[in-house]
Amino acid sequence: MQDFREQTVTLAAVCQAAQLVQRLARQGQVDTDDLETLLNSILVTSPENTLAVYGGELSHLRSGLQTLIKHLGNNNEAKDPEVTRYVVSLLSLERRLTKNNKKLAELGARIEQCHRQLEHFELNSDTIISSLASIYSDIISPLGTPIQVAGNPEILRQQQNQHKVRALLLAGIRSAVLWRQVGGKRRNILFSRSKIVECAEQLLKQI
Repeated sequence: MQDFREQTVTLAAVCQAAQLVQRLARQGQVDTDDLETLLNSILVTSPENTLAVYGGELSHLRSGLQTLIKHLGNNNEAKDPEVTRYVVSLLSLERRLTKNNKKLAELGARIEQCHRQLEHFELNSDTIISSLASIYSDIISPLGTPIQVAGNPEILRQQQNQHKVRALLLAGIRSAVLWRQVGGKRRNILFSRSKIVECAEQLLKQI
């Protein structure tokens, strides 16, 4: 049961990344706390437990849990195919990444470089976000079909927003890797939807 809880937490984080990508691309801004939770998750490489990756608080994944329930639940709320597409694409890229030891080693080295930058810059600074974005562009994006992000062209033309989108996609990959490490499988999403939703609802009640 603990493993399933951890799978739900990490899948919610993937959903949160997808939702923030969509919101940023459409509106040009996202909740700062949600953004920092996901950016920080990339840099937490030796956590005490799964939730520690996200600051140790379920409340940091509230929007991700809500998004997960919305898209997997048998409710009357309209599903958003765009968010679903982002999640599916992130899970697909994660599989390609984890099968490529060279890329995994490069990823680890680049994340370590970002760790060193944190001695001089804030997590949500343009410098750190740009570094995380370049990791996505250099290592993750070439692994498969690039994720096409739809949104407001004026917003997406701004370099700062492009960097945030890529940094969020990298965070989505980070959580997808963690989801796989705690036993997550794509078939579970297909055949255990109600169980995932029930677990997400229970977690949401604990916030």
